[in-house]
Amino acid sequence: MANDARSAILQSCVGLLVVIGAAATWRQVHVSRESHITERFTRAVDQIGNGDINVRIGGIYALERIAKNSPADRDPIQFLLGAFVRGRLTWPVGAADGPEHPTTSVNEQLPVMNVRAPDVQAAMWVLERRPRTPEDPKLYLSRVDLRGISLRDARLSRTLFRHSNLARAALTGAQLDHSDFTNADLRRALLDGASLKGANLSRAHLQGASLRRSDVRGANLRGTDLSDTVLSETLLAGAHADATTVWPTGLSAEGRREMGIIDVDRSP
Repeated sequence: MANDARSAILQSCVGLLVVIGAAATWRQVHVSRESHITERFTRAVDQIGNGDINVRIGGIYALERIAKNSPADRDPIQFLLGAFVRGRLTWPVGAADGPEHPTTSVNEQLPVMNVRAPDVQAAMWVLERRPRTPEDPKLYLSRVDLRGISLRDARLSRTLFRHSNLARAALTGAQLDHSDFTNADLRRALLDGASLKGANLSRAHLQGASLRRSDVRGANLRGTDLSDTVLSETLLAGAHADATTVWPTGLSAEGRREMGIIDVDRSP
């Protein structure tokens, strides 16, 4: 009996030591992994501040890999890349020396984003395909020069684009539900098949933009300039407009009612 008891106690001690050893090993691996991620993060941050554009692009894609492997770093990386885009191509509307907004005309000679600022294009591609959850913080891209950006089929719902310049942007098929485009320049933008449900487009400039087969239901169109905008097969039911909304030639009040557009009385 005594031998059996000693054997049981010995086995228990061995088992406890195995558990303690496993826990210590797991802890060591976890600490090593965290240290490795921190080192990679620091190196990537240094890269996106580098003077060589190729090094910056490498740092941007390194941050994307870190975000995929480390959920805890996803929000900081979103904030960092958002700040990078705002800092690289700021469009300081309202500042004393800020740009004319909207500009007198759309600059048709300006190279597309992938040519004039490929690091910003890369950052935007990373941001639009980042893992998303309902609790994610909003992406802040207000007062940014995004002329000629290519974001086809992008996932950018709930993004703030207030006062930004997106003239000639390629946003075909993009998910932009509940995004804020207040006073944004979207002239000549391609938004065919895009989803803009519940988006705030108040005072936005959409002259010459294409919204074929787009879903703009429930959007705020108060003060929006839609002159020469293509609205073929566009869903507009529940969109709110007012007396300052500018419509394409030929779209009558009766036609707007048939489309389900709500004309709001601007009086108090």
